[in-house]
Amino acid sequence: MTRTSMGKALNTALRDALREDPAVHVLGEDVGALGGVFRVTDGLAAEFGENRCADTPLAESGILGSAVGMAMYGLRPVVEMQFDAFAYPAFEQLVSHVARMRNRTRGRLPLPLTIRIPYGGAIGGVEHHSDSSEAYYMHTPGLQVVTPATVADAYGLLRAAIACDDPVVFLEPKSLYWSKADWSEDRPGEVPPPGRAVVRREGRSATLLTYGPALPMCLEAADAALADGRELEVVDLRSLVPFDDETVCASVRKTGRAIVVHEAAGFGGAGAEIAARVTERCFHRLEAPVLRVTGLDIPYPPPMLESHHLPNADRILDAVERLQWSDEPAGRTGERGRHAVDA
Repeated sequence: MTRTSMGKALNTALRDALREDPAVHVLGEDVGALGGVFRVTDGLAAEFGENRCADTPLAESGILGSAVGMAMYGLRPVVEMQFDAFAYPAFEQLVSHVARMRNRTRGRLPLPLTIRIPYGGAIGGVEHHSDSSEAYYMHTPGLQVVTPATVADAYGLLRAAIACDDPVVFLEPKSLYWSKADWSEDRPGEVPPPGRAVVRREGRSATLLTYGPALPMCLEAADAALADGRELEVVDLRSLVPFDDETVCASVRKTGRAIVVHEAAGFGGAGAEIAARVTERCFHRLEAPVLRVTGLDIPYPPPMLESHHLPNADRILDAVERLQWSDEPAGRTGERGRHAVDA
């Protein structure tokens, strides 16, 4: 095993897919000679040629529209949108055509298309470079939405997305591109099953439900919570659509408390849907309301202010303290309960 970055694991997944299936094509802005702005496609054009790893004009709607046609004619295009907020000009193609094609043709025409979108903040990026746009895609029926948080999942989930016959929005956490783990491209491990979450840390006091760039801060908070006698279970959702109610609810029913953590703004975000699903399915086992720790409800701020905008381990621990604990005075617990959604 060698220390490998998430970016390298994604690069290996693309290379292996291109080698194994001539129908796979990679396209996007600067994915060819440059190797992508985050170098995820580095070396692919040199190895497979510019027809298999193609630079495109700076027109996201055109990139995705071209990929729709490629997929309709039997290819498996993998599109890179370069940055999260750069993908918005392609949103009409995504909603009007990509998500509807199988339903429109009554199942006769699948659309094996993977849309790679680097997303999230904590990289010092300026406006349009740090959005967390997952809720838009989650709310669009016909799309699968997945996001890795580990090096091994970056490889396995991308291979699964490319092999899928339905369109997959593959959200890549920019802040984790340079994170490293013991992983070998010669032994990449099993491809995760579709739509399955995983428990990254066992606990009994409360459940942290998270995904993508928020996983490291949740694990950090779980380590720190031990000092206060709180054993936090951390669940990495991995797949936002389809959603793994079974794993999530099993954890929440065990701990009786849940906090959803993500970088995106809280109002109308992924955490709202997750909290609703947990409440509907686990209501009689909950000891406290489901809380959320999220980004602020503002447009993404300038780099010097993003540390105030993004959630962190301290804010997660503050939310843990605001949960209703039976060993605390009732008045104190009630006061915290009134502010549960302001994490």
